[in-house]
Amino acid sequence: MKQTTLIKTMAATVLLVLMAGCSTWDNMSSRQKGGVAGAGIGGVAGAAVTGGSVLGTVGGAAIGGIVGDQVGKRQ
Repeated sequence: MKQTTLIKTMAATVLLVLMAGCSTWDNMSSRQKGGVAGAGIGGVAGAAVTGGSVLGTVGGAAIGGIVGDQVGKRQ
């Protein structure tokens, strides 16, 4: 594994742990939960499709958050 890949993976893991520690699902509405889940899935999908580009990751997270919010509105 390349050193840059290892550093990126470690940074993403630390960010994920910090975000998980600061959030709770208990007080969130279904729209908020859908938005968070959609942004996470969209970010991963955007990164996978574009080969890890920052623009693809952010774009995927934005689109996924919007879609997740709309799906959560119906529940």
